[in-house]
Amino acid sequence: MKQTIALKQNHLFRRLYGRGKNAVDPCLALYCQKNRLGYNRLGITVGVKLGKAVVRNRTRRRIREAYRLHEGQFASGYDLVVVARVRAGHSRYREIERSLLRLAGRLELLCVKEGQA
Repeated sequence: MKQTIALKQNHLFRRLYGRGKNAVDPCLALYCQKNRLGYNRLGITVGVKLGKAVVRNRTRRRIREAYRLHEGQFASGYDLVVVARVRAGHSRYREIERSLLRLAGRLELLCVKEGQA
């Protein structure tokens, strides 16, 4: 994650939940808001309902990796919070990746680079 900083402060998460745009599907929920910075900030939330620590950490790693691989496709200057829903704990990596890209597309966060169609 070259151009992305971790979002860790609770008040930033709460601000995104309250004022940010959101999109939801059975696997993930994505909240976003412009941040007036030249880079993205990413926060990942995985609740206790998902399972024990091993499952939660694996889900968090999968979400982070899906974002890292497609980081160049995301528009910059946004705060993003990805919330894993219960189904994400039992999902394969490809399903999480597809879900993240689908939600980002719905929120118009994806920008097409030259050379890509």
